Amino acid sequence: MTTDIHLLGTEIRLRPATMADAASLADSLTRSRAYMQPWEPVRPDAFYTEKGQQERLAGLLADHEAGRVMPWVLADADDRATGGFTLTNIVMGPFRSASLGYWVDVDHAGRGLATAAVAQVCAAARDVLRLHRVEASTLLDNVASQRVLAKSGFEVIGMAPRYLHINGQWRDHRLFQRILHDGPVEGPVDRPSAG
Repeated sequence: MTTDIHLLGTEIRLRPATMADAASLADSLTRSRAYMQPWEPVRPDAFYTEKGQQERLAGLLADHEAGRVMPWVLADADDRATGGFTLTNIVMGPFRSASLGYWVDVDHAGRGLATAAVAQVCAAARDVLRLHRVEASTLLDNVASQRVLAKSGFEVIGMAPRYLHINGQWRDHRLFQRILHDGPVEGPVDRPSAG
């Protein structure tokens, strides 16, 4: 994973996620729980605890080591996690694609941080992983997230009926993609670089 830290405004930066982020992620997710509820799967209360976040991070970091995921956090001036960005389902070979997911703490929403971070994640997908494309999806009524994707160069490629189980029911989603380059396949053919 790239070790570059990208400043996003005066006090927020994007950096690789670590196990040390569990407590601040639990705090941020708890604080943002009601705000994010319409856009998220129903999660058990344990998810919002430090132990729950330790388990989630352990899984993400193991998947990163296997070349399937790249996880980042937004970190504030005190290096506390206030958001998360992930590339998941990383596929190499001729597909060279990944899925983007992200969230920003309720106290930091609406400041352009998601758009700035998505730009940096897409740059890493192109320059570090040498991916061809990144895909994302939003609920049909998640206008704020659609605006982030549009500002970040994503285009609508379709609609998927009953695509994900969100907030207690199967929900339709708008599908997006961003083509990162149309050049030849470079770098590893089967597995992304972890460095």
